[in-house]
Amino acid sequence: MIERTIYREIIKTIKNKAVTVITGARQVGKTTLCGLIEKDLGFGYVSLADPLVRNAAKNDPAEFLSLHPAPYIIDEIQKAPELFDYLEGAVDAHIKSGKKRGLYVLTGSQAYKLMKGITESMSGRVGLISMEPLSLSEINNVSEQPFVIDINHINERCNTYMIETNNLYEYIVRGFYPELYDNKDLDTGSFYSDYVTTYLERDVSDLITLKDKQKFINFMTILASLTGQELIYDNLAKEVGIDMKTVQSWISVLVAGNIIHLLQPYYEESVSKRVVKRPKVYFSDTGLACYLARVNSPETLKNSYLKGHIVETYIINEILKSYKNNHKDVNTSFYYFRTFDKNEVDLVIVFDGNISLVELKSGETYKKDDIKAFDLFKSTKLRRTKNAIVCTTHAIYSIGEDCYVLPVSSI
Repeated sequence: MIERTIYREIIKTIKNKAVTVITGARQVGKTTLCGLIEKDLGFGYVSLADPLVRNAAKNDPAEFLSLHPAPYIIDEIQKAPELFDYLEGAVDAHIKSGKKRGLYVLTGSQAYKLMKGITESMSGRVGLISMEPLSLSEINNVSEQPFVIDINHINERCNTYMIETNNLYEYIVRGFYPELYDNKDLDTGSFYSDYVTTYLERDVSDLITLKDKQKFINFMTILASLTGQELIYDNLAKEVGIDMKTVQSWISVLVAGNIIHLLQPYYEESVSKRVVKRPKVYFSDTGLACYLARVNSPETLKNSYLKGHIVETYIINEILKSYKNNHKDVNTSFYYFRTFDKNEVDLVIVFDGNISLVELKSGETYKKDDIKAFDLFKSTKLRRTKNAIVCTTHAIYSIGEDCYVLPVSSI
């Protein structure tokens, strides 16, 4: 089994909070880590994916909790929202008796429904962990820490760990769900076909009434071809043949299921007043995006017009994973920047009063002209750190004051 960086953060949260909530897309490995918690910390475990268990929880929540006393893991708890109010009482009772930490671990693949129940019943007593698919560092058993443009650390890392471009494309098309690496013989196309079917029948159907599943699949397919690009609701509505409200609803469903994430635009008046204010959309897993966009092999990806956007999606996902897996995303903000006259920065990282600018590319050779948009940030009120272009190069080199070209292995 691949060791997950985030597991140590989950254990820390359990030891410091009454309730730990683990969210993440279907198949990211939540249940596997629950098995480790059960073994390492002595928690009980029950899954509401089982219809009989789910019915018991819904019909008599108080009795259900009495039969599953803390410390307990309740997997897929959003399937029985009736439990939330009763959990509040159970947690209160434990706290009054002096046991304030490590009571319950709750998991679910629908972040919105899960957090809605938590917010309404147990706000302030909960530690939240957002779980992502595997990172490439985890797959290759390499130490993982938040991506920071520290040249000494990056040089040291890349001297012992370097991903060849051909291998990188294989990983991108394969995707990063654990089952694909637990079973190397599992066909990629078959896995994602089953994944989409299960996602539609279970997760989507729990959130909305879906009258036309094929139209929703078409919507996902078109959106996959737009990963790494601005999200323009009007264009999507016209292309899929649905109205704007439906587009907004379906986007919300995909965000809630951790299938996609939206990167908001950066705005600072001292930098520019004429900025694009639409978000960019990224699929949380490149394998799923490739499957939906019919990019079914590394060779197809190399020759596809989508190559740049899919590689960009891979890089930004890996950077975000490096923060989330170390639970450092809570005090770091991520944006993109684009002006109406097309000055653009793919990723703006803001942390502790500092700002870093990062371009995400699928090539190898770049020069100072490729980072002209960075000059707009000379007037920023934040402290500027070193900046970078992260790409498929194998050499680390400087292209200007405090800006470096870095390989993807640096993440």
